[in-house]
This record gives sequence, C-alpha cells and structure tokens, in this order.
Amino acid sequence: MTDFNVDLTNCEQEPIHILGHIQSHGYLIGLLPDTYTVVHASSNVPDLLGQPVADILGQPLDVLLAKTDLPAATLVELLNVGRRNESWENINPQAIRLNDQTWNLIIHEHNGLLLLEWEPASALSQTPLNQRLIAESLNEVQASRQLIDLLQNTARRVKTIIGFDRVMVYRFAADWHGQVVAEEKEDYLEPFLGLHYPASDIPKQARELYKANLVRLITDVHSPTAAILSQADWPADQPVDLTYSTLRAVSPVHIEYLKNMGVGASMSISLLYRGELWGLMSCHHYSPRFVDYSSRQAAKFVSQLLSAALEFRKDEEDQSQFRLVVEHGKKLHEHLLADEDIVRALTRHSVTALDLTNASGAVLLFNNQQYRMGETPDEPAIRDLIDWLKATDTDSFLETNKLPGLYPNAESFRAVGAGLLAIVLSKEMNEYLLWFKPEQVQQVTWAGNPDKPVTVSEDGQARISPRKSFAAWTEQVHNTSEPWAEAEVAAAIKLREDILQIVTRQANEIRQLNQRLQAAYEELDAFSYTVSHDLRTPLSSIRCYAEILLEEYGNDLNPDARVLFQKIVDSTDRMRALIRHILYYSRMGRTEINAESIDMNKLLEDIREEILVTEKDRTLTIQLADVPPLTADSIMARQLFTNLLSNAAKYTRLVPEGRVQVSGQQTEQDVIYSVSDNGIGFDMKEAGKLFDLFKRLENARSFKGSGVGLAIVKRVVNRHGGKIWYHSEPNRGATFHVSFPIVQLNER
Repeated sequence: MTDFNVDLTNCEQEPIHILGHIQSHGYLIGLLPDTYTVVHASSNVPDLLGQPVADILGQPLDVLLAKTDLPAATLVELLNVGRRNESWENINPQAIRLNDQTWNLIIHEHNGLLLLEWEPASALSQTPLNQRLIAESLNEVQASRQLIDLLQNTARRVKTIIGFDRVMVYRFAADWHGQVVAEEKEDYLEPFLGLHYPASDIPKQARELYKANLVRLITDVHSPTAAILSQADWPADQPVDLTYSTLRAVSPVHIEYLKNMGVGASMSISLLYRGELWGLMSCHHYSPRFVDYSSRQAAKFVSQLLSAALEFRKDEEDQSQFRLVVEHGKKLHEHLLADEDIVRALTRHSVTALDLTNASGAVLLFNNQQYRMGETPDEPAIRDLIDWLKATDTDSFLETNKLPGLYPNAESFRAVGAGLLAIVLSKEMNEYLLWFKPEQVQQVTWAGNPDKPVTVSEDGQARISPRKSFAAWTEQVHNTSEPWAEAEVAAAIKLREDILQIVTRQANEIRQLNQRLQAAYEELDAFSYTVSHDLRTPLSSIRCYAEILLEEYGNDLNPDARVLFQKIVDSTDRMRALIRHILYYSRMGRTEINAESIDMNKLLEDIREEILVTEKDRTLTIQLADVPPLTADSIMARQLFTNLLSNAAKYTRLVPEGRVQVSGQQTEQDVIYSVSDNGIGFDMKEAGKLFDLFKRLENARSFKGSGVGLAIVKRVVNRHGGKIWYHSEPNRGATFHVSFPIVQLNER
C-alpha cells in the first residue's frame, strides 16, 4: 500500500495507478506467474473466500480455494490456457460459481504479476439489446452522417447500454481543457452541453491511464475502498500496478470532485484518434450503480466505432486541405522557376504566398524590404518581431497559435496576428516569410471557476481541493488564433526549400567567396579522406592482434581479460564502420555523377530484403508502392534509399509492430519519393541540425548510429540538384520526401 499526500507540489504527480486500494464491490488476488503463489490480496477477500488474508498470503491456489466449492485444478487450467496463448481476451470474463453465487473472474498479467479480479455477474442478459445497438452504430458510421449526429447518437446508445442518468462526449482541446460537445441525459437534469472544464480536472497521469485502459468504472463514490495487502517479505517499493485493473480505486481528490457534483457513480470510456486521446465518453449516475463486464464491453465497442469514424473523417478533411495546399505550392514553385525573382514569384501572381495557408496576412522580408499581403502588423511591428525571432533558437521555422504568449509585444497586433507561421530564409540577412492568423475571441463558459481552490488544513499544509461550485462561469479568451494545420506547416517547409534553391542560384555576388570556400572545402575533404584511409590499416592490425591473442591464449586468460579483448575487437568494428561512412561521405564530394535510368521498384525491393534479414527477430512491415523510375547515379541512389529505409526501420524498434511505407510520384518537373514510418519521430524544433555531420537528435541517442547517414542523404540530394523535406511529431513517426529534377545529369 502506498501513502500519498496531495498538496500544491504533487497534485500532478499523484501515482494513481499504484494507490494500493480497489473498489469494494469486487475482490483482487495477485499471483506469481511461475508458481501461482498468492502474494497480494484485497482486504475484503475473506467475504469471498471465507478465510483471513493472512492465511492465504504466500500460499498456493489449493489453500486459497480451500473453503470454497471451486476446485483449484479448474483455476490452474484456466491460468495455464491464458499464459500459453499470451492473451486473456478470449477468457475474460469467466463465470465462476463461488458459494452459491455467480461471479465474473477477470484476469490479466502485468508487471510480473497475475491479477485475478472477481466482480458480480449480472443475472439478466443484455446481449440482444447490446448487439442491436452495436449494429446500429456500425450502420451509422458507414452511412457518413454528420459528426455531431454521430456524437449525439453514440451518447444515446451508451446511455441505453449502461443505464446511467447522464452520458456526455467530452472533447479535449490542444491545451487539454475539455468541452462537452454532445450529451444524453434524463429530462430533469440540468444540461452540461457546451460547458468547458479545465485541464487540471483530468491531469496528465490520468490521461495516460485513459490511453492504456479504455474503460473505468466507479460504482459508488461513498463506498469505502479495500486495501491491497501483501505478503510480509514483499518489497515496499514494489506496489501493485493497477494500470489495467477493472477494480482500481481512484484518487481521493477525484472522489471528492464527484461528491461535490452530487454524482454517485461514474464511468469513462476513452475516445482515441491516431493513438492519442481525443476525448472521453463521460458518464454520471446520481446514485450507486454497477455495470457488468459485458455491458462495459458493449459500450466500449460502440465508442471504438466512434473513434474509427473520427479518424476516417479527420483524415478525409486533412486530405482535402492537403490537396489544395499542394496545388498552391506547385503554382508557387512554377512561378519561382519561371521568374527567378523571389519577390515577383511570391507576391505578384494570382496565387501568392498568402494562398499557401489559411492565413489572413503574409509578409515577405527580402533584400531589406517588406512585402505585405492581406492583413498584417505594421512595418515597425514586423521589424521588432524579426529582432525577437533572431534571438530565439528558430533555425528553419516556427509555428504558434498563441504568439502573445511567446512574444508579449504581439498583444498590440493580436487582432491580425495572434497566430504566426514563420520560415527562415536567412537569419544573417534578416530574410523571412511570415504568415499571420487573426485572434479568435472566444466566450468560454466553464463548469465553475476553473482555478482550483487552495485550502489550509489544521496542520497548516496548503492543499488543492476540487471546486465545490459548478455554476456556469464565463470568461473571454484572448490572444489565440485558429491552429495551424499539419498540411500548412509541411507546405511552408517545402516552399522554404524551393526558395532557398532559387536563392542559391542567384548568389552571383558571392561567387568568388564561394570559389575560395570550395577550394578550402575540397582540401578538407581530401584531408578527411586521407586520414580516414590511413587509419584503416592500424585499426585492422589492432583487431587482428586482439583476435590472435583471444584464439591462441584465450584459455589462459581470466574472464575479465577476455572481456576486455572482446571490447577491443568490438570497438575496432565500430571505428571501421564510422571510417567507412566518413570515406563515403568525403568521396561523394569528389565522385563524378554517372547518370543512368534506375528501376526504382527493383532497387527498393532489394533494399527491403536486406533490411528484413537484419530485422528478422521483430515484427516489421515495409510496404512498397509502385514508384516511377529515376535518372541518377545508381550507387548514390542506393546509398540514399538504404539510409532512409534503414533509419525508418531502426527507429520503429520501440513499437510492437513497425511499419515503413514508400511511395513515389512524377510531376512535370520532379520525381518525388516519400518514406514514412510509425517510429519515435522527432521534435520539428530540433530538426535544423538533422543533416549535420555527427549530429544526432536527443531522442535518437539510445539507438546505435554514426550520425553520418542523413548527412550522406543530404549530400546525394544536393549533388543531383534535388530537395529533401520532412514532417514529424514525437512518438508519431516521421515522413521524409526527396525530389529529383527531371533533367539530363551528364553535365553534373
């Protein structure tokens, strides 16, 4: 059992998955998986099994069940089946007769323990009604109804299944506060539809639990909980983890919150979008109410159908916006190529830089001039904003829909610029392209004052308490714009690449400096090649001598010495691999391009087979779409795509099922290939150093690598006059796009 005092400093860190109690309508037993020895039991277990907890802790199953009519062999066989299948889905719930009463036994294995939970089984079957409601939900999802209708009807069906007084669909905003967007309730109840609730009502650790365990039921907020007792020698720092428990008790603060609302029982069902928490089905009953396992599963399934509909509809909206953005981006690229005048191409055609996003204004800063489109801040405000941008760590782009929160001076022009999307063309030259979105003033009605009140106990300790009043409390929300869509950000990054390519072509005034720099670069390149080449021989000698010593004198060496010699061999292998990458990187700057037509489908298939052989001990799928051929240097192209696909495969190792997708398309000017994965992703704010030699992003440091692969990719792309851009979010995968111009390359 874990004691935890909730105060001002630890409310957000309260370990609600290890509170050490369960709800008293059920019973819990914890077993060691290998021996089925009882190591934990809830304090109310004597009511179920007829013997004190002290008599069963540390004992096998036959002692546990000695005073019941359930044979131990029956339970052992059930546990064996679940462990053999490595799944409990087909077993749960198991109807068990104990002492003339039927109980649902629910089993799961987590964190080195088998947890057995008994809860009452319903005498009346709801299966036919539940099946009909599920069928209705499935038909409605397929019928492409309006989203608000789907939300409302799902709330109605869940209310019918579980019999609660009120069922709400609660949607999270970007800052994690929530709003009731649909509601089904008894007629006599006051409506909560449209009310907002602060993020602190459902803190971060609770949201993480909602992603892991999709259904949570509180049957009686006034009922005392049952403590989880452990055998005497159980480590105190290893409390029972109830993350996946159906009986888990909840935070005392949350119980107080529900009591303040007059709620007697509560149930929540998670709504997910792309694996993240979109919202909840939040259900209230104003007296105690138990919902049996089958009804909870039916309500969960109806809610999962809604989650699937959310994902489908959101993807459909995203694709529609993406197509429009891509079309405008293509037009701007054509203007850049035709005009070779950055200002004219972006500001003086029927499609301008402003049309690339849903912004209401845009400003191009180029050659010490400001070119404004639409509604924007005035010229002095733009100058001050650029000074602030230069002082930040913004190397490639910045996007925010709450600019005054980052840059307080923006409050003076929030009417036209509460949201900012900026791409950096040249920090040194003060050249930027900025898009602005206006403030969206919102009147938000909260369910009570959203600030948690602080009370002081008799001992003088400050404590955060849930609010007692839920009367509507209205405030005006300022300094916020409509958020920037993923498609808008990706299009801005792509436009930046297009602009920088043209700017590079027009850098005639610094050609002489470029030539001197190129000469110095080639000397450094040749030096790197020579040093790397000369290092290979002594490294080979070191490795060879170490292997000889291990083979000839290994039996005479003590274990520590053998380990040290093996470390020498392993270290030389890593050093040789690094030198090989450096050699290839330096050679790429001097090697002539031998352009030829490449069958990309065959090349990618060969690379896929090589990667799947090295990743054979895990679940990895590499999907290859039919892609157009490429005219390029075949050796460089193989190295480029090997690096991209190998990285994609490597960074999916932390997910249960890795997925890599490769697609391609041909436009009038370019051949474009895309490589996507569902791996760890990265923070776009760090992406400025993505292609730097020997630089690795923070979340990739635990993966083996030299920090050279993407530098090679960038050099290959540059040698072919191509472009590379990307989009990613932490833990949401990454997508890299590379494009090659459709031109003759024999002059390169």
